[in-house]
Amino acid sequence: MKFAICNETFQGWPCEKAFAFAAECGYTGVEIAPFTISNYVTDIPAARRDEVRRQAEAAGLEVVGIHWLLAKTEGYYMTSPEKEVRAKTAGYFRELARFCADLGGRVMVCGSPQQRNLLPGVSHEQAVAYAREMFSEVVPALEEHDVVLAFEPLAPKETDFIHTAAAGVELIEAVGSPHFRLHLDCKAMASESAPIPELIRRHHRLLAHFHANDPNLQGPGFGELDFRPIFKALGEVDYRGWVSVEVFNYDPGVERLVRESIAYMQQCLK
Repeated sequence: MKFAICNETFQGWPCEKAFAFAAECGYTGVEIAPFTISNYVTDIPAARRDEVRRQAEAAGLEVVGIHWLLAKTEGYYMTSPEKEVRAKTAGYFRELARFCADLGGRVMVCGSPQQRNLLPGVSHEQAVAYAREMFSEVVPALEEHDVVLAFEPLAPKETDFIHTAAAGVELIEAVGSPHFRLHLDCKAMASESAPIPELIRRHHRLLAHFHANDPNLQGPGFGELDFRPIFKALGEVDYRGWVSVEVFNYDPGVERLVRESIAYMQQCLK
């Protein structure tokens, strides 16, 4: 199992310090939230991209990819009924693909609930059609940069568009590209009626990336979710991608979250 940590977990630590601490704790990968560098990737020069990549390499970490793709941005919307807005959004996703590749990453995790929720008068079926069209326009850039865009189903309290793994698969199959696949997140899957291990087994053929967290929004091991059957299921389906720790509640403190999350996951593998 390959463990990575999402860099926003470090709450503003300099990259060198954050990467060094992650490596010290046992992580071998880091996942980058673009807004931790700049609100818009188009404002991040080549020199800064190279610097982040070199800093990760110096710490012995691989840049897994990017997530929080549309956070801190304005004007982009995946399910907008306005063609111009969808075209603009597709253009920004193409820039994100370039940014991801420049960092050495291979996966882009697409959550961004605020830029995909159903707008007034837009049905779920229409939104799927709009999203399919928009993502299809991004596929050539994904192919060019050899990057996978992994769509993330989110819990109903986070979004009203694609909140089950099955609905995510519906959109992914509609786009029909090996560069557009599925991302699964533990806190999101915990909202479904089926157990997380069953969802993994059911949808593993499209699975490109995985986030480890607890429904309490903290790290694995900080709540009641048992990761042993989850990791067992990932092993059964021969998942060879990354497991990235992503948290949203930092009350335990950065160092505890980073150190104890991986210690718990390693214990679950024994």
